[in-house]
Amino acid sequence: MGVDLQALQQQAIELMKRADFGEESIRINAEIVRHLPKDDGAWTRLGRCYLERRQFDEAVGALRTALSINPSKTIATNLLAEVRKQRALTPTAVQRASTGFSSREFALIESLTGNDLLRALRPRMEALFDTLNASSVAGRITEARRRAGQSGVKLFHANSYYPGQNRGHVYAFHNGGRWEPQFNLGWFTEPIMPSCLRIGIGFNLSQAGRDPDRIGGQEQALRYFERFQHSIAKSWRSELARWMTANGGFLQYGHRGPALEMLPEHAVDWVLSCQNPAAVEWIFLGRWMFLAKADEAKILGDRSRLVTLVDETFRALLPIWLTTYTDSTSL
Repeated sequence: MGVDLQALQQQAIELMKRADFGEESIRINAEIVRHLPKDDGAWTRLGRCYLERRQFDEAVGALRTALSINPSKTIATNLLAEVRKQRALTPTAVQRASTGFSSREFALIESLTGNDLLRALRPRMEALFDTLNASSVAGRITEARRRAGQSGVKLFHANSYYPGQNRGHVYAFHNGGRWEPQFNLGWFTEPIMPSCLRIGIGFNLSQAGRDPDRIGGQEQALRYFERFQHSIAKSWRSELARWMTANGGFLQYGHRGPALEMLPEHAVDWVLSCQNPAAVEWIFLGRWMFLAKADEAKILGDRSRLVTLVDETFRALLPIWLTTYTDSTSL
């Protein structure tokens, strides 16, 4: 006895109209795609059913199939984005046990933007900042800033993190550090680059943003960067390259990812030879951790181990920062 596909299609549509995403709707749409594997509409309906039932992996599979058949199907594209968002916001038992930044947090960075992203990450960020603020290296940095006439008793405030201009990026820098050599943390994921965290010293040399006196601020940041170059050339050239070699250190500049192809000594030379940093806008040197590496993923997901790593990195770079910052307090 043949299958009445037209009748099945009508039943599937009627169930969708009634917002009935239960077992019967799944059964009917699954039957349709079994006989018509190129029916992108049935695959999309099937993905919607799985989404409503919070079967996220099955939903992703169905919607990706729909889009492989019809890449311009807007409904499937929007549903797939919603699946990824809801899956990121629904931690597994393993993810709930994480205290740092696991695949779930990186999924949030990939899926959310603006204030939605900041709210979703707040518990992790505040816990990380609270622990970092209690470290001795944080105390040394804030004390150096106070001696220079700056305010603040914490290295990171609760709101010291910001969404990037594009989805897939969030960053943090020490309190008051916009126009200073920044102790910087930056989280990245798709579509910008594979999931990773940077830890180190960065210079934001652009006038972009809403900060007051952006022209004067940029001029100050540029003077700090010139002093940074001088400090490295005078005392830290070889030592900084050795530290980068031993600790997964890479240069990042402009709107690029980390310069993984550049040897540490060449990265240091690039910094020293940079003659127009304002045109580059962003320059960073520090350690990078990648979620795809199992040993690094364990550190990223464990707040205690992550704080230890950040503390070690800031501590190693502190002498260069102090030389750059304290010798330039008259800027």
